[in-house]
Amino acid sequence: MFSEKICRSLASGSMIRAMFEQGSMLKAKYGEENVYDFALGNPDPEPDKEIIDDIIALADEPGIHKYMSNAGFADVRSTVAAHMSEESGREFTADEIVMVTGAAAGLSVTFHSLLDPGDEVITLAPYFMEYNSYVGNQGGTVKPVNTLPDTFRPDIPAIAAAIGPRTKAIILNSPNNPSGAVYPEEDLEALRDVLDEAEKRTGNPVYVVSDEPYAKIVYDGVKVPSVARIFKNSITVNSFSKSLALPGERIGYIAVNPDLPDKETLEAALVYSNRTLGFVNAPSLFQKVAARHLDRSVGLDAYKERRDMLYEIVTDAGFKCLKPQGAFYLFPKSPIPDDKKFAEIALRHRTIVVAGSGFSYPGYFRLAYCVSRGMIKRSAGAFREIMAEIAGGTEG
Repeated sequence: MFSEKICRSLASGSMIRAMFEQGSMLKAKYGEENVYDFALGNPDPEPDKEIIDDIIALADEPGIHKYMSNAGFADVRSTVAAHMSEESGREFTADEIVMVTGAAAGLSVTFHSLLDPGDEVITLAPYFMEYNSYVGNQGGTVKPVNTLPDTFRPDIPAIAAAIGPRTKAIILNSPNNPSGAVYPEEDLEALRDVLDEAEKRTGNPVYVVSDEPYAKIVYDGVKVPSVARIFKNSITVNSFSKSLALPGERIGYIAVNPDLPDKETLEAALVYSNRTLGFVNAPSLFQKVAARHLDRSVGLDAYKERRDMLYEIVTDAGFKCLKPQGAFYLFPKSPIPDDKKFAEIALRHRTIVVAGSGFSYPGYFRLAYCVSRGMIKRSAGAFREIMAEIAGGTEG
């Protein structure tokens, strides 16, 4: 028979992908213009012309399509290291950089290198539920800790209480998917003190794995604190899926903090894991492309406009919602306690949302606003109708 573990995973499924499939069926039935699909974080803007021009030019570069080191091209890694050094104030070199097949692969490679069976990884809910698989595939266990209600800031005392003898790592995702919250520097410094104290107590470090695909997508002058600067035991995982609008190209990197003790062993483990997990090396062409656009953020003005537009629509309809500081999601509070039931109600109005339970944070729902401006504008009536149905007590 097939793997029991995988069959169980298939049964639980991905709520995001399930709602995406629902959206496809509704579009086939009612027409795409009559369906309001906020399920998937798939960037709407196309890559900038400069990026497309570089893809075309680099595709003809001699040797670009051949194998290279499993860690990636040396010149690309040096460029990424210089970028990390400038942003963090720590001196990264090419040896601390591993190019990977997007952030999902980067996290899988990282946990393959860190975890033994039974190790625990703390996640801050709400969080992207695929973390469960990236950790579980290596025999680890995810230990969710809720962020503070309404602000979605880290609950530092709760994190301290969750650290146990098998705690190996904590995942930070800021700007956060799905809440759009940016964890402030004072919270990260308080977390650093908690982790330092835990290391003194147990003799074992708790590694900070920072998942940063939205680090360049922030609004209103908000700054994303450098995790690499604050935590010496940090591993940064980034991708260019969101910042360069290249989700289908699967390109990113892992950066090992240069001050992390015994970093050489971890660096070797990451390269080994990258190869033996079957990724081999990151896509060669897009390594070169990404290295030319490390500071670029495609579509930022469009995302801000759409954030403001959708935020006004949902709050005018009566939903309570924290205005996100980054990423491209709203995370409103469900007007009824059962967020899955709310998602079903929304479907009756041809509106596709993802229940907060899909992010280990029930009572809320996620809306991806990296969609067309026209669809956001057309959705206003649907949100009013959804709230009117609930207010009228006819939610089913």
